[in-house]
Amino acid sequence: MLFSIITINKNNAFGLEKTMQSVAAQTYKKLEYIVIDGASTDGSVEVIKRYETQFAHLKWVSEPDSGIYYAMNKGIRMASGEYVQILNSADCLASDEVTERMMKALTEAGCPSILYGNMIKCFPDGRRMVDKCFAGQEISMLGMFTGTLNHDPVYIRRELFEKYGYYDESLKIVSDWKWYLQSIILGGEKPRYVDMDVTLFDMTGISETNKDLDKTERKQVLEQLFPKTILTDYERFAFPIDQIKRLQRHPWAYKLMWFLERCLFKVEKYQRKKNSISQYK
Repeated sequence: MLFSIITINKNNAFGLEKTMQSVAAQTYKKLEYIVIDGASTDGSVEVIKRYETQFAHLKWVSEPDSGIYYAMNKGIRMASGEYVQILNSADCLASDEVTERMMKALTEAGCPSILYGNMIKCFPDGRRMVDKCFAGQEISMLGMFTGTLNHDPVYIRRELFEKYGYYDESLKIVSDWKWYLQSIILGGEKPRYVDMDVTLFDMTGISETNKDLDKTERKQVLEQLFPKTILTDYERFAFPIDQIKRLQRHPWAYKLMWFLERCLFKVEKYQRKKNSISQYK
């Protein structure tokens, strides 16, 4: 099974070299590596050429493009693998054996349409945090409303992009989230999970600006895909439901909350009954 890893890069020669090193070191050799460079002027092309001979199947281009999702779509269309993984420049594979282990897990899982593992977030101060995302739990609309499926450690069957369309190039930051909504929530695809550290994700570029844009674009996508009658309840109750889930991890706090809610309910019930009786006097 030929497997394609796609790296998107724009003027990040240092990060690109880290990524290419991690892919070149993989013990699994039946992979196709695709690098989409956005006409970088910082020496990125020289990095690609320096590593060219270390890949049995390498495709690359360096030309102007209109954004990250345009470049991702270009890479997917160039891919020959049955499955694709998007590994952007500065992000790395977690170990030399991880692709081989994931391909084995893919076969053992019956070759699902989507397989994902863990992403290790690497912060500028040296801290690392393992993000297991949904960790095998069923991915529901509520889960996607408040979160997403990380794209770095995900293997996607390439034909799904023909079925559900490619990434929306009009969006700047949440097009992969929109694609997951279309394929998983609306399309009914069932991702499978393997508890394995797959990628190291560089958190250097995360900013408050990205968070603000994320909220704006999420709202735009939700209004496009779902009727207002459905979104109203999610907008009102998604956060309180998340609070309850967190409380459930602490039984004593959850029992206290449950007791207070029951007391308030009985008080309200008594008040309604009292008011109803007074109306007939």
